[in-house]
Amino acid sequence: MTKEIKVLLNDKAWARWTALVLVALMMFFAYMFVDVMSPLKTLIEEKLQWDSSTFGTYAASEYFLNVFVAFLIFAGIILDKMGIRFTGVLSASLMVIGAGIKLIGITEWFQGTGLCHWLDSWWVALPASAKMASLGFMIFGCGCEMAGTTVSKAIAKWFEGKEMALAMGLEMAIARLGVFAVMWIAPMISKHFDTSLVAPVAFCSLLLLVGLITYTVFTFMDRKLDAQRGIDGASQSSSEDEFHISDLGKIFSSRMFWIVAMLCVLYYSAIFPFQRYAPNFLETTLNIDAESAAQLFSCFPILAMVLTPFLGAFLDYVGKGATMLMIGALIMIGCHLSFAFVLPLFPYKWLAVTLVATLGVSFSLVPAALWPSVPKIIENKILGSAYCVIFWIQNIGLCLVPLLIGVVLDATGGYRVPMIIFSSFGVLAFFFTFLLKIEDRRKNYKLEEPNVKK
Repeated sequence: MTKEIKVLLNDKAWARWTALVLVALMMFFAYMFVDVMSPLKTLIEEKLQWDSSTFGTYAASEYFLNVFVAFLIFAGIILDKMGIRFTGVLSASLMVIGAGIKLIGITEWFQGTGLCHWLDSWWVALPASAKMASLGFMIFGCGCEMAGTTVSKAIAKWFEGKEMALAMGLEMAIARLGVFAVMWIAPMISKHFDTSLVAPVAFCSLLLLVGLITYTVFTFMDRKLDAQRGIDGASQSSSEDEFHISDLGKIFSSRMFWIVAMLCVLYYSAIFPFQRYAPNFLETTLNIDAESAAQLFSCFPILAMVLTPFLGAFLDYVGKGATMLMIGALIMIGCHLSFAFVLPLFPYKWLAVTLVATLGVSFSLVPAALWPSVPKIIENKILGSAYCVIFWIQNIGLCLVPLLIGVVLDATGGYRVPMIIFSSFGVLAFFFTFLLKIEDRRKNYKLEEPNVKK
């Protein structure tokens, strides 16, 4: 007898791509909220009396609980034990709660409350509004980073043996569209509501609620997929595949894992903290208004958004993942050095756009090759924990670097030294891409080979 081949839900192209859009929308709205205050730094300094150090503390707070309370480690365990449905809804809910607290902290109403006066009574160097906004950003950050790892594991599940790198590239492209959108929308909304800080933050907070709804819809699709596979539970199919805490040792004992983790923290420490300050950097360097600077910087994610899916497809069918990482690191070094030494001497908008867009190419190459590489070096049952540990290590840099940049800005009054710091991270990242390629050749993880066999 011929055995009947069962067609699963993720075998249908429309279903797996619909699932991708639903989870990617949550990250699209999350990325908008992350950077909603970045193009408003000058306005924040005027209305809330924050200096660069205070803004840096606020920016770093997104990662505080993930790093110092090791929330991301617990998030990885939750993800591997409870599965992508429970963890995704939990992470989206945390983002909504954190956004609400942050929104309250920047309102005029909050300034007259007893809580505000109490917060102002200690650590007086940090205003009460910054303390409250940072608390909300901490909680949001827990949800956002947990969501990032959950989405990565969800894509790995739905696109296993299929267009995984392309799917991850498209998810990143959709998320980065959020950065582009908020750089335009936040100043426009603020200007429309009489230079309001509250209006753009409130708008992005509502979008996070929409993201919670879209992910909830995805959970129904994922439940149907598990039912087709005969899985009674969120993520495991047998006792042999069940996650155990002791399995974390396999992560920490992997040399390849640590190379990827160090590459990740060094590369992203030169990207995301830069995003926080980039609109203000362009505003002061080019001597333009804040809205124009934000719109100019919105070019950054455009090339990343367009190229990442194509690079993902290239990785799926051609390979060369380690090589892509090396090229991306080199491009980033060149861009940050140009920001430090070339743009201040030739403050032309066309040059700024060229450099910002070129940095976007780097931001396509590295993530497009980095995240699909993790499933090749880590087994599936601990994949969620592996992603979360990488994110935890990454968050250490993302927490400390904005603090460093804020202090350096207040001390030097200019952006040259911060840009040199960012470029030094790029040099170290390139070193780890070199180690990655050597280790790949030595142990044959096949990072240079395609994901989809021809």
